[in-house]
Amino acid sequence: MANIVRHLLNTSRQNLFLFGRLSKYSSTAQQNELKHDLKLSDSCVKRLKEICQDGSFLRVIVEGGGCSGFQYKLDIDNNLNPDDLKFGPDDAKVVIDETSIEYISGSTVDFHTELIRSGFRIINNPKADGGCSCGASFNIKID
Repeated sequence: MANIVRHLLNTSRQNLFLFGRLSKYSSTAQQNELKHDLKLSDSCVKRLKEICQDGSFLRVIVEGGGCSGFQYKLDIDNNLNPDDLKFGPDDAKVVIDETSIEYISGSTVDFHTELIRSGFRIINNPKADGGCSCGASFNIKID
């Protein structure tokens, strides 16, 4: 029994060492994806699978402007940039640059349908203090 426990401990140490070496050599973008969180709702994934069958994806950008200081810009794109972070499955991918993720990490990308319109939106942004009534712009929380 003691030999089995010793073997399991040694194997665990080797796996931790291997994981540390792999993460050391992974790209900066891959490491940032692990640090940041962006959730995709089921309705978002479903809609992206319907409209992004040619390898395109939803690009999310945060820009200065709007009626509350910062605004979300969402668009269908097919050009990846070196600083892009990818979220979701390959056939329903959301891409965001390293600067923009700092303003919406922890948020959810949703696809919402109403009687008069439908579209993608950012909801539950933990870094937003408030926003406009249409949901396109927001204020940043200052800690």
